[in-house]
Amino acid sequence: MTPLPPKPASRPEKVSLWRYMHLFRADILSAQPAKLYRAWMAEFRTPFFQSYLINDPDLIKQVLITNPDAFPKSDRIGAGLRPLLGDSVFLTNGETWKRQRRIIDPAFEGGRLRDTYPGIRDAADAGVARLSSGTGGVPQEIEAITSHIAADVIFRTLFSIPIEDETAQEVFEAFRAYQRTQPILNLAAFVRGPAWMPRFFRSETRATAKKIRALITKLTEERLALIAAGDAPDDLATKIMTTKDPDTGETFTVEEMVDQVAIFFLAGHETSAAALSWALYLLALYPDWQDKLAKEAATFSGDFADLSQLKQTRDVFRETLRLYPAVPMMVRETVKPEVFRGRHLKPGAQVVVSPWHLHRHTRLWDNPDGFDPGRWDTENGKACARDAYLPFSAGPRICSGAGFALIEGVVVLARLLRAYEFKVVAGREPVPVAHLTVRAKAGIWLRIGPRKG
Repeated sequence: MTPLPPKPASRPEKVSLWRYMHLFRADILSAQPAKLYRAWMAEFRTPFFQSYLINDPDLIKQVLITNPDAFPKSDRIGAGLRPLLGDSVFLTNGETWKRQRRIIDPAFEGGRLRDTYPGIRDAADAGVARLSSGTGGVPQEIEAITSHIAADVIFRTLFSIPIEDETAQEVFEAFRAYQRTQPILNLAAFVRGPAWMPRFFRSETRATAKKIRALITKLTEERLALIAAGDAPDDLATKIMTTKDPDTGETFTVEEMVDQVAIFFLAGHETSAAALSWALYLLALYPDWQDKLAKEAATFSGDFADLSQLKQTRDVFRETLRLYPAVPMMVRETVKPEVFRGRHLKPGAQVVVSPWHLHRHTRLWDNPDGFDPGRWDTENGKACARDAYLPFSAGPRICSGAGFALIEGVVVLARLLRAYEFKVVAGREPVPVAHLTVRAKAGIWLRIGPRKG
């Protein structure tokens, strides 16, 4: 019998608010009831706010695409990230967010992806080389490997430095420390309050965030000096720092650039590392698909122009993002009264779009919990790709780096699979949990060996 990919157990239908808070703090996914995989909409009330999770594609389109200004990002979750991210594009709304996107988006346009591609490929090849001395069949924690590669991609494409650079290594280690100290649940997630209200961050969280921002400030100021001298490399950092807002003619200040670099690293690195680790696990669990991708990778030249040859690799990466979307939930907030499926939402109500539940919805997808990369060529797969597939959000707030992330995922997988074979470790099935992203509770352990033939 074909095994199903790992999926966390759901909580009982009814639990107290305090029990829910405890479960939510430990893991967003298992804190939710099973009905969310089949419901079009679900309501959750607390003494502090109303929350509505929506799976209805028409409602999701209204919130994310047709009327996004009426549903700005909620700060309930984002408040917990401000010590690190400041006023980055991930957290802002309104005119501030629009200005930021006008400056950032040109760096990720189609033509620029060709320019950044060598950094992605070189980071993948460096990752392959690092593995050459550690493939003795002993189980290895794959998330640590993909995290290293994804961080290298960020540094090479953003600042034209490999991860072996001293400052890059410091930033990488500091981010790992930050992730260990920062829970997704902060007081602000449940209790709305003014900006001055204490958020009760751990001292380690504040200290690590301060260190990361200081290191990024150093990189940013060094790049500004190179730009002024006319010696700056033509990478993402230079492009973003020299792009003027077409409406105001202004560029980012140093502090604003630090905010954006922080979210590029947290979002670009963290999400890519998570997706790659799950993809490698799935390919180890389904070796027939791994063999298909290895054969495809063997014919890939490594050139940007030949990326279209990696169709099956792309389909596997898309299927991985369906089963394990890096960002499991997106939280918006109403600014005026709304009526959703006959229910009246007050201003300030929380609207949750959950790619995790939408991508596994039993009334939308065929075989929703199964691993089936071939689904993208079926009528059901094509329809769901349009209406029920949100690995990078949708509408104006779709991730600027979505195209970048897809290329990164496909190329890294191809390079790794051309050189190595990945096998599951008996008795060590990963358990998905979600904090900032969907990761495995105790890591993902695989045996890695050189590919034969």
